[in-house]
Amino acid sequence: MTRDLLRDLYATAAAALLVVAAALVGTAIEREHGTLHVGWPPLYANWGPHVGPGTPAALVVAVVVVAYGPRVAARLPWRALLCAAWGTAMAWTWSLALIDGWQRGVAVRLTTSYEYLQVIDRFHDIPATLRDFTGHILIHSPDHWPAHVAGHPPAATVTFVLLDRIGLGGGGWAGAFCITVGASACVAVLVAVRALADEALARRAAPFLVMAPAAVWMGTSADGYFAAVAAWTIAFLALAVTGHRPRLTGFASGLLFGLTCYLSYGLTLFALIGGAVLLLGPRRTRPLPYALAGVAVVPVAFTLAGFNWWEAYRLLVERYYEGAGGIRPYGYWVWANLACTVLIVGPATVAGLRRTGAALLETPRRLDARTSPDAPPRGRGTPDRHGRSVRIGSALRRRVPPWTDMAGTSAELRLAVLVAAAFAALLIADLSGMSKAETERIWLPFAMWLLASGAFLTRPRAWLAAQATLALLLNHLLLTGW
Repeated sequence: MTRDLLRDLYATAAAALLVVAAALVGTAIEREHGTLHVGWPPLYANWGPHVGPGTPAALVVAVVVVAYGPRVAARLPWRALLCAAWGTAMAWTWSLALIDGWQRGVAVRLTTSYEYLQVIDRFHDIPATLRDFTGHILIHSPDHWPAHVAGHPPAATVTFVLLDRIGLGGGGWAGAFCITVGASACVAVLVAVRALADEALARRAAPFLVMAPAAVWMGTSADGYFAAVAAWTIAFLALAVTGHRPRLTGFASGLLFGLTCYLSYGLTLFALIGGAVLLLGPRRTRPLPYALAGVAVVPVAFTLAGFNWWEAYRLLVERYYEGAGGIRPYGYWVWANLACTVLIVGPATVAGLRRTGAALLETPRRLDARTSPDAPPRGRGTPDRHGRSVRIGSALRRRVPPWTDMAGTSAELRLAVLVAAAFAALLIADLSGMSKAETERIWLPFAMWLLASGAFLTRPRAWLAAQATLALLLNHLLLTGW
């Protein structure tokens, strides 16, 4: 067993202990104080072993991806791989959802008293409803919005209103929309990784993006739809900063980021991931004017319609602490949320994140070694391939930090920076205290980018088997709330 693999297993074991601790401590807190408001800590779920019509399909998809996924991902033509990834992700998500049956697993998920479809009839006049939207956020306000409607900007609800207007009304169509669009998030991540790192890493990441435990909550949850919109924001920006039609892709990225901010307040943190993309791109400034023009479109449209994003967010914070958010203990959830994250990204991603951290820490050491006084000079006044000036006969060297020209660094480091930015955004969301519990659903947009760290792993089939096993156990043993 190699040293790296042994360290991966240690990291996975530590993550498993975190989940066990969250379950034991959470159960004790809920039994004594009843303040967690979840049925199976740390997840919003209840114990309920079951099988369903999706069970055989889920087993087949898992076996096929584990057995053939890495080989197929390495050999398929690129565009065919993207199509295969989207199709397989849909098959995996649909089969997991149907373990709970059509009604409970898909058709009624978005029709509960907390969900968006409860208020479709109140949007018969969309501009008028948007002008009055903030008046119904607080719990004590007249006809207050359901939890998810109040907890998000109105673009989320308007999406389902528009689906209803074109004849795709009801929970079944809404669920199918979320699964179909949400499954494309893995394609967006692959596009971004190929553009910013290289194709080989994207191909190695593909099976891990498809075979994700996160699919348990991608079907059916509106956050799966949010994850896809946010992922395509980053994918288009990655294409723009690497010279792929920068005007069009830059504008598309900005447009989708504006939409992302009006789907979920917390996804404004994707600006941090976008900043990492700009750092990694060789043409970081060229698409910026087009991206900024795109960013303005959705906010201007909603503002002209009468919706005030900042006022709504202020009221949401007040509403959050009026409800369960004011009762759930921060001291527990600030670390138990991370246990939820372990369950949605799986053991392979935990190991991948360990390798991501190792890549980030190792690179500066290598650069220091190459610029040490004992390193052989490359020639008077000539920079080495990292942009550092080296002079003969002098131990004095001007070191340019590697972060100033990330486009010239290794593909592995560029991928590590992208993953680290997503993890940093997730940690900020955690520390904010605005995501206490239910993060297995809320943090799906961030989780998709963590999954890409699977590209760093050796022995992919064993890790994929662990991912599939976790997802199947979660979906068969628990009745999830989303």
